[in-house]
Amino acid sequence: MNSTIFNDAMTLSSEDLETTHQTAQNLSQAKVNQEYLIKGVVAGDADIENFLFTLGCFKGETITLISILSESYVISIKDARYSIGSDLAQAVLV
Repeated sequence: MNSTIFNDAMTLSSEDLETTHQTAQNLSQAKVNQEYLIKGVVAGDADIENFLFTLGCFKGETITLISILSESYVISIKDARYSIGSDLAQAVLV
């Protein structure tokens, strides 16, 4: 994948980041069986952001929280289900 496209999809400008933080909640605060639009991914760690991107988790994509088991979040993105930890769930702004 072209790195420019990847960087544009993963990063938010400082203005967008501030606005998104004021209005968005993260996935760990989401309700089960509800569909959300991803507003951004903010992890502070490029490896986490890259991993979430490989799952299809990026700004503008639809995500559904299927269930929460202990600190494991089962999510659905693009008709695929994944189990992610609470640190990854907190990085996804919805």
